[in-house]
Amino acid sequence: MDTFAAIEQRRSVKHFDQAHTMTDEEIRKLLGLAILSPTSINVQNWRFVVARDPALRRQMRAAAWDQAQVTDASIWILLCADLKAFKKRPERYWSTAPPAVAQMMVQMLGTYEGQDQMQRDEAFRSCGIAAQTIMLAAKAMGYDSCPMGGFDFGAVGRLINLPVDHVIVMAVAVGKALQPARPRGGQLPLDEVLIFDRF
Repeated sequence: MDTFAAIEQRRSVKHFDQAHTMTDEEIRKLLGLAILSPTSINVQNWRFVVARDPALRRQMRAAAWDQAQVTDASIWILLCADLKAFKKRPERYWSTAPPAVAQMMVQMLGTYEGQDQMQRDEAFRSCGIAAQTIMLAAKAMGYDSCPMGGFDFGAVGRLINLPVDHVIVMAVAVGKALQPARPRGGQLPLDEVLIFDRF
């Protein structure tokens, strides 16, 4: 599918075909595209928890105010981030770069040390970019999606045994739509949100 068409046709679908399953190959393709998303200093701090187990997803749905897409979509992906990824063998993020570049970039990753807000901000930027990649790639693969933040993050974190140095940023439901998305609520005119140079 053309990139422009995927952007224009991507919608937040709420009703998915419960009977449809995605193959492991499709899931790996989708998330293989997601990991091509950019991250600051190539820290690759996102972690993707793909919820497929029906019993677990029922518990997650209960923690998401009974939103059907949690259980009805083919997969429910939790986009999490490792807040301390910057210091966990950081040389691996630059393993194919020239040695001088790799050394400089690994040193730059050290700027996150002691900067809790910066670590969290970067987690949200990275996962937000990856979420959009997932949704556009899903559309190109013939699937629909729904980005989600309406759930109890603490309860879901406990269900997945979220490590203490990780954070859940959001979730994305992916599957086959049973019904089209509702009509768009209304886009602001471009001229209202586009600023050149200064406010």
